[in-house]
Amino acid sequence: MSIVTKSIVNADAEARYLSPGELDQIKSFAVGGATRLRIAQVLTENRERIVKQAGDQLFQKRPDVVSPGGNAYGQEMTATCLRDLDYYLRLVTYGIVSGDVTPIEEIGIVGVKEMYKSLGTPIAAVAEGVAAMKSVANTLLSAEDASEAGAYFDYVVGAMS
Repeated sequence: MSIVTKSIVNADAEARYLSPGELDQIKSFAVGGATRLRIAQVLTENRERIVKQAGDQLFQKRPDVVSPGGNAYGQEMTATCLRDLDYYLRLVTYGIVSGDVTPIEEIGIVGVKEMYKSLGTPIAAVAEGVAAMKSVANTLLSAEDASEAGAYFDYVVGAMS
């Protein structure tokens, strides 16, 4: 839940106006909005590059994943793996835009461990793929923007651990 929504929900639950502190937090959130949107735009515009390079890094680091018997063996399964990475990159952009991990959690992280376990997919490999996307994204962003985006990539990786 974004700071704006959270502040409004809390104030309404107490039947009061937003406090000066809450208004300051909302102002700070709004001021940072341009930065968050810029980061999300860079990631969105470069999503194919980020996913491909991260996939290449993952498959070099974890050849077991693309070897016979691996979950990404064969063209179709490799495409499925890259599709999953693209999905997590999209979730990261949602988090960045909202300035909060709630969209990541509510849309795509709840139950992910159980899902991959039931599919026989090594979740550690998926987490490594997300970490590789962070690494690729860092080459496209300033240090400050990479730090902002990194927290959302790290959240996804942490949720898979």
